[in-house]
Amino acid sequence: MTKLAYHRSGQGAPLVLVHGFPLDRAFWNPLLPHLEAHFDCIVPDLRGFGESPATETGYSLDDMAADLGVLLGELGLPGAFLAGHSMGGYIALAFARRFGAQLLGLGLLGTQTAADPPEKKAGRYDTLEQVRREGLSAVLGMADKLTADPRHASVLRQIIHRQQPAGVMGALQAMAERPDSLSTLSALTVPVVIVHGLQDTLVPIERAREMKSALPAARLTELPGVGHCPPFEAPEQTAAALKMLL
Repeated sequence: MTKLAYHRSGQGAPLVLVHGFPLDRAFWNPLLPHLEAHFDCIVPDLRGFGESPATETGYSLDDMAADLGVLLGELGLPGAFLAGHSMGGYIALAFARRFGAQLLGLGLLGTQTAADPPEKKAGRYDTLEQVRREGLSAVLGMADKLTADPRHASVLRQIIHRQQPAGVMGALQAMAERPDSLSTLSALTVPVVIVHGLQDTLVPIERAREMKSALPAARLTELPGVGHCPPFEAPEQTAAALKMLL
C-alpha cells in the first residue's frame, strides 16, 4: 500500500475524485467549485503521480484501488462515492470489485469497462519503454489528445510535465494488464452516472453507451463539443451529473 497525498474541501457526502493518466489531482481544479457545496471532496494524487511517492513497477490497478481504501481508513470514512476519469475510472471499477461494501455510488467520466485489446496493450508497453529511454517527453503529446481545445491542452501539458517517469511507467503496465470490468459494473446496485464527451477520440462514445446498456439504471450524460476530459472541459455539466449520485 502507498500513502497518498491528497486535498480535501467542501461539505456533504464524501466523494473521492480519481484522476486519469498521466495527470495529478490538479486536474480536478475546474470542477471543485461546482461540487464543494454538495460533497466533501477528497482529491488524491495516485501512487507515482503528483506528490504521492512512486513505487517499483509491477503493481496493478487493484493495488492502486487498495491505496484509496487505505486513505478512506485514515480519514475514518466507512464509505464514499467515487468518481474516476479515464484511468481513474478503471481504478474506481477495481475499487468497486474489491471494496464494494464501501462504495456509495460511482461516477465514470470519459472511461470504459473494456480491457485493452492486444494491439493497445502492446502500445502501452512500447510507450513504457519510450518513457524509460526518453522520460516524460514520450507522453507530453497526450495533452493534444485529451482535449481539442488548445487552451486546455496547454494546462494539461504542464500537469503532465511535472509527473514522475516511474509513476507513468507503473500506470502504463497496470492499465495494460487490467481485466474487463463489465461484469463488475452490471452487478452494481449503488447509483452510477456516466459522463462522456461526444468528441472523445481516445475512448469512443460507444463505450459509454455499452456501459449504460449493461446497467440500465445508470444515468448517461453525453456532452457535445467535449473531448476526453469532461471534468476539465465542461465542469458545470459534469458536476450536475455527479450531483445525481445523491
